[in-house]
Amino acid sequence: MKSLFHPSYFPGIATMSAMVRREVVWELHDNYQKQTYRNRCCICTDSGKHLLSIPIQHVGGTNGRQRYQAVHIDNSYPWQRQHWRTLETAYRTSPFFEYYEDDLYPLFHQKFDSLINFNLKTISFLYDVLQLETPTAVTEAYEMAPDAYTDLRFLIGAKKEPQWAPEPYVQVFGDRHGFIPNTSTLDLLFNEGPNALSYLKAQHIPFLDA
Repeated sequence: MKSLFHPSYFPGIATMSAMVRREVVWELHDNYQKQTYRNRCCICTDSGKHLLSIPIQHVGGTNGRQRYQAVHIDNSYPWQRQHWRTLETAYRTSPFFEYYEDDLYPLFHQKFDSLINFNLKTISFLYDVLQLETPTAVTEAYEMAPDAYTDLRFLIGAKKEPQWAPEPYVQVFGDRHGFIPNTSTLDLLFNEGPNALSYLKAQHIPFLDA
């Protein structure tokens, strides 16, 4: 069965593991919600788990809610430069950062306006380096309880992490902080390189394997 996902910013490993094992359909008709991975991802730095957050232009007044598709990035703040420098500092000594650096660089040095389009670009980067075809199927309307799909949209939430026990891999600062699970797939990629796809497919995740 096809599975429904929200496009997120460099998805976490649990989400990416689900994506590479399912037929993906992107949810494009939902409302934007705060405190989700729509505009944030987690990486590992010398200080431990670190959040990278994309600033957005909030709707003021009585409008309140806005469609995810309508959310604009706030480029008045140099967030791309900050994110890139943080990634460089965190992963320059990792085994595979330089291997992917040239392909990753444009995402942080070209201006993007639409958050959802930028997120789809980050996802496309991950699929490309994993040597997989990027999913293009999208929803036509919002459904609270879809019948035609396995609903995995809950994975976008940042408040409650999915319950699973990932297999540890060597992280740059693992000797300081121990293994930090379910970071952005970028962390897995920079540390495991070509082995990343095999790792993603091998994980036992209860909500997928039940």
